[in-house]
Amino acid sequence: MSSGSATSRPVRFEAWRLSTIYIIVFLALGALLFRLVNLQVFEVSTWSLQAVENYTKSVSIPAPRGIIYDRNGYILARNLASYNIVITPATLPEDDSDIQRIYHELSKLVDVPVGDFVSDDPLSDAILLTVPGGLLTEEALEEAKLFAACVPGPSIAQLVALQDTLAPFSPVKVKCNVSEEIARVVEEKSVDWPGVEVEVEPIRDYPTGSLTAHLIGFLGPIPALFEEEYKARGFVPNRDKVGYAGVEDSLQDILAGRNGLRIVQKDVAGQEIRNLEPPLQPVPGHNVYLTIDTRLQAAAEATLLEEIRFWNTYFNRIRISSGVIIAMNPKTGEILAMTSYPSYENNRFTRIIPSYYYEQLSQDPRKPLLNNAISAEYPPGSVFKLSTATGAINEGVVDLDDIVQAPGQLLLCERFNPNDVCTENNTRPFVDHIFEKRPEGFGPINFLQCIAFSSNVCFYKLGGGYEDEINPGLGIERLRQYARALGYDETTGIELKGEQDGLIPDPQWKRINTGENWSTGDTYIASVGQGYVLVTPLQVLMSGSVIANNGKMMQPTIIREVTDGDGNVVPMWFNPTDFTVTEFETDGSYQISPFTPNTRWDVTVDPLIESYSCDDVYCSLDEENKKIVQPSSIQAVREGTRLAVTATLFGTLNDLFGDFPIAVAGKTGTAEYCDDVARAADRCNFGAWPTHSWTIAYAPYDDPEIIVLAFAYNGGEGASVAGPMVERVIRSYFEIKAIDIAAQGEQPTAP
Repeated sequence: MSSGSATSRPVRFEAWRLSTIYIIVFLALGALLFRLVNLQVFEVSTWSLQAVENYTKSVSIPAPRGIIYDRNGYILARNLASYNIVITPATLPEDDSDIQRIYHELSKLVDVPVGDFVSDDPLSDAILLTVPGGLLTEEALEEAKLFAACVPGPSIAQLVALQDTLAPFSPVKVKCNVSEEIARVVEEKSVDWPGVEVEVEPIRDYPTGSLTAHLIGFLGPIPALFEEEYKARGFVPNRDKVGYAGVEDSLQDILAGRNGLRIVQKDVAGQEIRNLEPPLQPVPGHNVYLTIDTRLQAAAEATLLEEIRFWNTYFNRIRISSGVIIAMNPKTGEILAMTSYPSYENNRFTRIIPSYYYEQLSQDPRKPLLNNAISAEYPPGSVFKLSTATGAINEGVVDLDDIVQAPGQLLLCERFNPNDVCTENNTRPFVDHIFEKRPEGFGPINFLQCIAFSSNVCFYKLGGGYEDEINPGLGIERLRQYARALGYDETTGIELKGEQDGLIPDPQWKRINTGENWSTGDTYIASVGQGYVLVTPLQVLMSGSVIANNGKMMQPTIIREVTDGDGNVVPMWFNPTDFTVTEFETDGSYQISPFTPNTRWDVTVDPLIESYSCDDVYCSLDEENKKIVQPSSIQAVREGTRLAVTATLFGTLNDLFGDFPIAVAGKTGTAEYCDDVARAADRCNFGAWPTHSWTIAYAPYDDPEIIVLAFAYNGGEGASVAGPMVERVIRSYFEIKAIDIAAQGEQPTAP
């Protein structure tokens, strides 16, 4: 051994290294132990629930929707069976050739393309996927994701392949709404076509279609905005439908019923194995009977369409673009007919809401989706004079024996402040409707003739006063009180959404909205239903019903009763504030089932009119002291509406009802207007504005059982256009009544 060789020394192991290893191992084991304890002790309930969720599945069972009938049991909305052809990927044959055979045979039957399967070409750059029936490109599978169920486009192979990747044990719709014959063929071939089935899906059907579309409405998918709310109530988005308009919307809660529920065990592929809990059966929705008589509804619609067609043909242009007819029993508030033109076909919305059709309706300037009877506001014209007349006679502005001078026109000093001085600049003429034919006007007339002849000049004086002849007049504050007592300036609370409240202006409203003071001319034109006054056709009908019904304002309703599946009447109350229907009475609600006439108020009993006092300059209302409308005042107005029929010379309804076999009373109206449509057509010319046509009438006069209102947009004179429509509907009502009485008489009596 040489002396230069170095001796090797043992490597020294440092203790801190070993300690570090021990610490790391200890921490790792500690963390693992902590995690195990945390999972198995502290979080055991959470993970147990997740484990349960992994093998449980909630299956919602749709509830049948209630049926809607008219008052005589005629079906207005029902459920029909729709047949869909579905394929469950997991139950298809294992052999690809058998699957392709099924696809080809089914394709010929339902007219849906099979789809192109491809070969496994190693030179191809396309990504191929193994699907039931063969190979499919990934591009074809992605294309299928762009289409919704029941929408033409993807092939059978694409639809099945996509479903196979999502939920192979759940069926996919290949063809929807096939005929019953095709459905029967598929059922017969079920043995040879494993995996192919017929799915029966209920869809809504409306036998009366556009005739009752505005009343019944239609169904649509659950809006995304309310999806969570409906899910909490057991609805299934993208499957269940909810009401979008009409009764289908306002009575959604009682028509929809309650979905059933099954809690099932599933395997990893989604196949159902067994029920984990007893199933909850669905509760069918209640059936609803409306107060509408379909026969009178059809007569009203035919009358409205015929009158519009006649005048549009006569003028060789679209003169009347929309219209309304409403018929009601004034003693009970039951709406017997309500038709709004133009309408729409709600049967086109039964499966889906076609975008092109909905867009067409939305862009139509006539707004066919709008129920003009409750949702459109118009100046009422002379039909509003019933409010002015009621206030004038009740406040003693005029007595029955007083004579009012009614020249063809009068000159009014337009005052914006009580102390304004009259000059040529603030003096303007106010003419009567008869001025062009009879410049001298009606001459001296009494209160009843004011109503019967519909003299504008007379009502100008009654509403706003005139010099020393009538001083003071009713005034806008008191006029507003009486208009509200007759049902204006607020919604009626009918069971339809979208109702407007109209407008009865006052000085404060004008200052806020126009920045101007109220003038005497504003009171004049408001007294005859012009200027800022806006109403809905239903409000006009209700105002007339108060007069016809001797002061009682009934709650208008389209619901007669609600029944369960066995035909038993279910007590129901309706709250118009939030459109809730409950089986118990709440504040502000009224009973709709079984039908009970609900009186909103009686102007001859309930003190609704605020007292009115004046000093030398100003007048004011006293909210604490209120009074009633005297029965004699209502009777005086009723006599005026009857005189409109019996007065042979100037009675506005004499030509229509003078020889009518039943005593009729009513009021006509011709309302000047200047809206966006008239401005666009350059028709808002002072002194020659276009006019709406109104007429309201009730019969029999002594004991009314029907009141009818007709309105024609841009129709012209009320007695010439709306009047004949009212006459025909009243005549139809009594003809239908006679038929029913005769039919009851022919039935054999019970032993």
